[in-house]
Parts: sequence; C-alpha cells; structure tokens
Amino acid sequence: MSRIESFKEALNEKRAVKIIAGIDNFDAESVRKVVMSASNSGANAVDICADPDIIAMARDITDIALFVSSINPQELAHAVALGADAVELGNFDALYKKGQTFTASQVLRLARETRELIGDDVFFCVTIPGELEVGEQIELARDLEALGVDLIQTEGHFTNETPSNGVRGLIERAELTISNTIELSRNVDIPIMTATGINPTTASLAFAAGASAIGCGSCVNKLDSEISMLAVSKSLVEIAERNAQYTVELV
Repeated sequence: MSRIESFKEALNEKRAVKIIAGIDNFDAESVRKVVMSASNSGANAVDICADPDIIAMARDITDIALFVSSINPQELAHAVALGADAVELGNFDALYKKGQTFTASQVLRLARETRELIGDDVFFCVTIPGELEVGEQIELARDLEALGVDLIQTEGHFTNETPSNGVRGLIERAELTISNTIELSRNVDIPIMTATGINPTTASLAFAAGASAIGCGSCVNKLDSEISMLAVSKSLVEIAERNAQYTVELV
C-alpha cells in the first residue's frame, strides 16, 4: 500500500493523525525533530513547508505520508515533483500573524489554480479560513468538493490575547475550529481534518464533532525535546485509534 493510500485508509476509519511542523518553519533541525516524532509515533502524516531542501530531508527520513503546505500554487506543484505525497493550500493560521487575510473567493481561486497545476491524481487538501462566517465556509466547502478536493482542514481564530489557564484555555483555543468542524461535516461529504488548538486534551472533541482526522502543530512543534514530542505524538495516535475502535463498535 502506498503512503497516501495508507493515509486514506486512516481517514476512512476516522483515525488519521497529521503532525504539523509549520508552513513558516524553515528551521531544518526543528522540522527533522517533528518528522521523526511523527514517524516514530505511528502518526499517519507529517506536514512541512515548501522549502526544497526541507522536503528532500523529510522524504529521506520518513515513510509516512508527506504533506507540503503553501499558499503558492507553483510551490505546491513543485513540491509534488520533489516527492510530496499530498499538497495543502494553507494552513492560514500561521500567516494571520503577519497580517495576511484570505477571502473565500481568494481561496477558491488559488485552489482552482493549484488543481490545474497538479492534476487530478495528487491528493489535495485545502484549509478553510476560520475567520470566514459559517455560511461562507459552507459555500466554500461545497465549491471545493465540486472541484474534487480530497480533504478540508478547519481552523480556529488567531488572537494575541493571553489564553485562560489550564484546560479552560486549551478548550477555548480549539472551540471555533471544533464548531466549524460540526458545521462543515453536516454539509459536505468529503472528510474533515480539524486543526488549530488540537492536542491530547481536545483531540477527542474534534473526532466527536465529525472529524476524520486531526492536524496537530504547536502541541508538538513548540516542545524542546524529541522525547516530549514523541510522547505527545503517541498520545494523539492513541486517542485517534480509540476513536476508530469506538466508531466500529457503533456500527
């Protein structure tokens, strides 16, 4: 089974875990640690930036599905040529920090351009900006589904405000992306990946909201040690596996 087919199988079983190094993370050593943690934990995919050297490094050290993220269609097409198993238009959350915003029409235009460049056979994920009104998100999701996008990733709200302490702060961070997951999963048939604020505390909430996958970044890539990264990644995989088992039991 190919790497991307293995990821698709995990999607179908609602247990897919993608560990995110960061669309703006160009530190090769940092990315290496994230990739190794994802690979050794049993995660199904790792998501990296579109830098050619980092793509080559990641491809050399892991056999799990390799996602490459960018908002540049040409970069995404080049990433496929360099060995990416999947491309992702987004994640926009990291770019809000730089003052960039994205409308639904901009995202759809970029998605169409990307699809034209990569063709119909490459696994294609698109992030829906969490800042959009729910109605706009649903309309965009339907347009992306019609375009043949394979996976939609949700996100939350970027803020510079200091979060609440403890579990409350963790749930507040994930609240919007989880509510977006509920809305979108009710309105499209393609699988949903929930990202932004997803960690071992909130991962089960994402699956309960209808996610087929979780995208987890800062709870792993902000850690200092590889042991800690691996431990958190394993915890996320275990939560996803339990969700898949529970889903099977319900059926």
